[in-house]
Amino acid sequence: MSPTTLLATDAAPRIAPQAHPASAVLHALYDALISERRLLDELIAQMRRQRAAVGADDIQGVDDSTFATHRILATLGQARQRRRQLNVLLGGNEDTTLRELEELLGDQADERLRDARTRLQQAADVLTREVGMNRRLLREALSTTDQHVRTLVGSPATASTYASEGVAAPATGAPRGVLLNRTV
Repeated sequence: MSPTTLLATDAAPRIAPQAHPASAVLHALYDALISERRLLDELIAQMRRQRAAVGADDIQGVDDSTFATHRILATLGQARQRRRQLNVLLGGNEDTTLRELEELLGDQADERLRDARTRLQQAADVLTREVGMNRRLLREALSTTDQHVRTLVGSPATASTYASEGVAAPATGAPRGVLLNRTV
């Protein structure tokens, strides 16, 4: 079956797109789910590398894992765009969830497609946990670094807030601390 059909009219012949064979679109959806899962697996690996680098005070390792994470996220964005296009081809809309798409496909959603969806969702769950662990670790590392810097410069042990800035100087006359930009 050809992807185009010749339409005859009394004017010049035109080429019109023909409906995509369902099996080819289903195979493309399966491939898209597998690709997304592999990208999530790569992100999980980067989160673990980043955590190891933070634990080892390896600044270059943290920087490398951050760069790799940005690269993977860009590729993941493209993969998700591909899946949204497939959603439309299969009769849904761009925002159709995988479960909704599976219901829409009915018997056409075979075990292979269900398994790919399940594995993608499991990878997303693992990634969520990994990101949460990294956030906690990075927060702790920033807090420890902040406390260390305060000790080095003779600042109060507790961090000041915007509300307490400039309110009262320390009673001991010790020099005030340095304001650190802790945004990441």
